[in-house]
Amino acid sequence: MCVNTIMHHKAGTVGHFLPDISYRFEPVEGIKEGGRLWVKGPNVMKGYLVQGEIISPLEGWYDTGDICELDSDSYLHLKGRAKRFGKIGGETISLTAVEEAVARLWPNHHHGVVARPDPKKGEHLVLYTTNPAADRATLISFWKEQGLSELSCPRAIHILASLPHLGSGKVDYRALEEESEGFNLTVLSQIL
Repeated sequence: MCVNTIMHHKAGTVGHFLPDISYRFEPVEGIKEGGRLWVKGPNVMKGYLVQGEIISPLEGWYDTGDICELDSDSYLHLKGRAKRFGKIGGETISLTAVEEAVARLWPNHHHGVVARPDPKKGEHLVLYTTNPAADRATLISFWKEQGLSELSCPRAIHILASLPHLGSGKVDYRALEEESEGFNLTVLSQIL
């Protein structure tokens, strides 16, 4: 649907839309620039096959599930997945951005962040990492040094030998969410 070419390339983007692709952005609460990307065109799938019947996208529009922004030069910037955002204390937090911040602190390890329900703030963040020395005091100090929002700092850290991955090689966030479902918030408040 988008491509960077030799003649038209901009680092950090997924490129320009291909010809005959229509697109629109739906607003996402808490996201000021960009929105949820919907596309329509000849390369968009006809639908999902469910029990022998094709279930088509709504009027040909396909919800990519991506939060994107189109810049002034018509290059598309991928901000993250709609499911990869948390809502904490009324603010929308990009879980991908939190992972990128943690990776700057501990670059030689793998990290995954999930949002979990929280009775006071709506959700809280849980960090899964392969760094055996990961500790919250270092994390908090780094967050302050970087000027990052306190709301985006993970409230709990789980150290794993390795993160679960899908067949595609991507982190299996569903497995991490299932792992964290049994996490007791009462115990969490004692740790913090």
